[in-house]
Amino acid sequence: MLLRRLKFLAWLGGLLVIVLGGSYLFAPQWLMQANLKREAMAAHLQVHAVQAGDTRWAYYEGGEGPTIVLLHGFATDKTEWLKVAKELTPHFHLIIPDLPGWGDSSRVDGASYGIEAQAARLDAFVQTLHIGQFMLAGHSMGGAIAGVYASEHPDHVTGLALLDSFGLKNTGNAFTRNAAAGKNPFVFDDRAGLQRAMALAFTQPPELAGRFADVLVARNQRDRAFIESSFNTLRQPSQYLSLQQRLSQLTMPVLGLWCHDDKVMDISALDSLRNGLVSASAISTSVISGCNHMPMLEKPEQTATILTSFALSH
Repeated sequence: MLLRRLKFLAWLGGLLVIVLGGSYLFAPQWLMQANLKREAMAAHLQVHAVQAGDTRWAYYEGGEGPTIVLLHGFATDKTEWLKVAKELTPHFHLIIPDLPGWGDSSRVDGASYGIEAQAARLDAFVQTLHIGQFMLAGHSMGGAIAGVYASEHPDHVTGLALLDSFGLKNTGNAFTRNAAAGKNPFVFDDRAGLQRAMALAFTQPPELAGRFADVLVARNQRDRAFIESSFNTLRQPSQYLSLQQRLSQLTMPVLGLWCHDDKVMDISALDSLRNGLVSASAISTSVISGCNHMPMLEKPEQTATILTSFALSH
């Protein structure tokens, strides 16, 4: 009997290796999606979709407590928040959308996806879900969208958290100079290009198995036209100063959270934020060491702790 069981377990293990190996070689996207589903389940998040305005929004929702809406950055999606969400859902009700045009949310050919247009779409999303009052947090491009939305709808936003946010004056760096010259580092055609883009955003880029990297390269190629048009839109002064021009209108408590070594949004933007918040009821700033432009992925526990402290303080 024992021998039969051992043979069965060996057969089952061999079959599992074949299935996983075949999936890795021929359908690596399935394994990546399965892992994201696993992370979402661990964070007690469920996937939902709703039509709001011109967009079919895909979003995560889960957790109990005061509501926090989390907005992702450029050329990424709602999954960037999964590690932080795992720390937050025991204390907060989270809503984490794919911004219009990104991830699994829809996009309209020829429509504007600049900061103001996205803030207007966010208002339609908030109204459709009847969210009421909530804390709003945004990373990078999502920070600018969050800030513009908060300036226009202060009665809805109980607190605003800006993580390595786009839309603020800074002293500049190699990335901003290249962007001004029209060089977009977030488009690539091979694994080497993907590694260069990741090195720009991470202090220690995560290691990706080759076939998983190929999935990201193919996705980037598929979305190339949208990524490039969005990048060119954000190069305009009305966009890269979109938040700066509205800082004086922000009346709620504001948190500025930055990675010390951000190579994309220079940390000098934090000074612009502090100096421009002349009407905010409270101003908090935090700087995290050992990360670059992705604090929610490189330092998720520390990021979650800072967001929790800010939310509970206000």
